Amino acid sequence: MKNPTKKNKTVLVTGASKGIGKVIAQEFCNDGYNVFICARNSELLRNTAEQINATGYLAVDLTQDGVCRQLVDYIIEKAGSLDILVNNAGEYVYSPLEKTLERDIDRLINLNIKVPYLLSQYAVKYMKEKKWGRIINIGSISGIVGEANASLYSMTKSSFTGLTKALGLELAEYNITVNTVNPGWVQTELAEAAVQQSDFSYQEEIDMIPQKRFLQPYEIAKFVKYLSSEDAKGLTAQSVSLCAGLSAG
Repeated sequence: MKNPTKKNKTVLVTGASKGIGKVIAQEFCNDGYNVFICARNSELLRNTAEQINATGYLAVDLTQDGVCRQLVDYIIEKAGSLDILVNNAGEYVYSPLEKTLERDIDRLINLNIKVPYLLSQYAVKYMKEKKWGRIINIGSISGIVGEANASLYSMTKSSFTGLTKALGLELAEYNITVNTVNPGWVQTELAEAAVQQSDFSYQEEIDMIPQKRFLQPYEIAKFVKYLSSEDAKGLTAQSVSLCAGLSAG
């Protein structure tokens, strides 16, 4: 079967009402893909969908039972395929180990680990039928080098490394690639909130980054789109740190 053209490729970006997810979705929309987005805030999601001219959107809590399957079924019903899955939705908790709440542990394990796994599971069925697909996980530099007082977040994001390697091997023969992008500090509302929670000032965070800057969301978006292209068909089972040099030490 021939590879689907951009016009016929369908993309799902989770957690896309703002921040990195919104800019990733915008990048695909600008390039002519059929783009579906989801998030929990219905008003914010609707506004984003209108701004970027998304094909469709669904306000859902992905951690609720059955919602991941319902989301994939909705996209298949509307578009007939799901070719590119961008697992972007996730949450961050800044807390010392002994003060971390059990409800936060359950929530982050559910959203940051279980949800991407389930969405990948349901999407792969349709990718295999076409013998073409892309799964791109948005991890974090915190899952590569660790982050003090954010052990829960680091633990959940590090799970993408193993998942990406295993699925990359499992799905390679079907022309489905699986990769993870690990951003460092990116100029988003989430990053600003994280800095406010941390023990360091904004300038101190900047000083720890080799390039002395936060990444811009478009840098992540353009790399994600590259991973979705035919030019990147030989790149699979990899975790790439896009972090302005932060992972180098």
